[in-house]
Amino acid sequence: MPGPLSGYRIIDLTAVVLGPVATLHLADMGADVIKVEPPEGDIMRNAGNAPTPSMGPIYLGINRNKRALCLDLKKPEALAALKRLIATADAFVHNMRVEAVERLGLGYDAVKALKPDIVYAYSVGYKHSGPYGKKPAFDDLVQGASGAAMLASRVDDGAPRFLPSLIVDKTTGLHLGMAVLAALLHRERTGEGQMVEVPMLETITGFWLVEHLFNKSYVPPRGEMGYSRVLSADRKPYRTKDGYICALPYNEKHYRAFAAEIGQPELMSDPRFATAKARSDNQPAIQAIIAEVMPTRTTAEWLDFLEKADIPSMVVNDLDQLFDDPHLKETGFFQTREHPTEGAIRTTASPFAFSATPTDYRRHAPLLGADGREVLAEAGLSNEEIAALESSGAMKVVRPS
Repeated sequence: MPGPLSGYRIIDLTAVVLGPVATLHLADMGADVIKVEPPEGDIMRNAGNAPTPSMGPIYLGINRNKRALCLDLKKPEALAALKRLIATADAFVHNMRVEAVERLGLGYDAVKALKPDIVYAYSVGYKHSGPYGKKPAFDDLVQGASGAAMLASRVDDGAPRFLPSLIVDKTTGLHLGMAVLAALLHRERTGEGQMVEVPMLETITGFWLVEHLFNKSYVPPRGEMGYSRVLSADRKPYRTKDGYICALPYNEKHYRAFAAEIGQPELMSDPRFATAKARSDNQPAIQAIIAEVMPTRTTAEWLDFLEKADIPSMVVNDLDQLFDDPHLKETGFFQTREHPTEGAIRTTASPFAFSATPTDYRRHAPLLGADGREVLAEAGLSNEEIAALESSGAMKVVRPS
């Protein structure tokens, strides 16, 4: 069966990681996502060692199931063609600064005039109405502004540093995708389109503060910000005799079993650990005790005990070990597919499992502008008009070599 968004068309003017992550999930769910790029292409095409220029690995991973259209929107005829395509769409998504998209003539009012019930969604670095609203934004910048980079210094009393992940882009992308879905649902119920803004700073700051607003949730504050269990220097995988392991005693039964196993049952009468509230308040002390005893046994020995005691635990995989993880292998998370230009590629499955409308890998990540003729023909442009766009340089189509 087609995916749950089959029949919806989304014009995607996003680039890099944030926006393409949002539209990736919409495409995986069946939407017809048309990726519109400038002549130089999405900059993320260039990252990594690709067999074919402009087909880098990150681009491949987050642009499957999309069709590609390459237009030079500085040319009036290209902009006119895009506007005809927008009139056939359900949603328009971008992650450009507001001033830049309005200079192109693609602000909300202009797009709404083309399709009155359009869902117009965009992500920017900072809420447009605030003093940072016109500033450029990248993942690193927003990690700094949101407090993320400084969180690491609280753990090890060192300098701030960035998380080794594009965490802001990916998290905001998920929120952007969720906002598009909500707006489409509203349109189904009312027939009304709308504009949706999803700013990076506010999105990720709220994300951190789920746990780290903590005792400053109250007015006046009842303590400091920062969830102590998460900010403990001992909250990390535990070193065993031959590797590392994750272990998390969670309830009283777990703690009693662990204390007995390490020969310290008296810990449960220690005021720091005697009640659920005390254990919550003294997580760093618990983590330090676990870290001290873990090196006395092998990973396999600890896993055997922890699983028998029903204490949550997991092995610690390095990135390369993920390919051999038995769970990921059994669920088919990694898949190898034959790309028409890149040869065999490894991809990951969508995390969404719909029983009636499953997601599917329908299309490979496309070459720049590869679907331009098909897409514009669907928008009503004639063969002559499409040929004229290509010959003038207003549209670019990269063909397999």
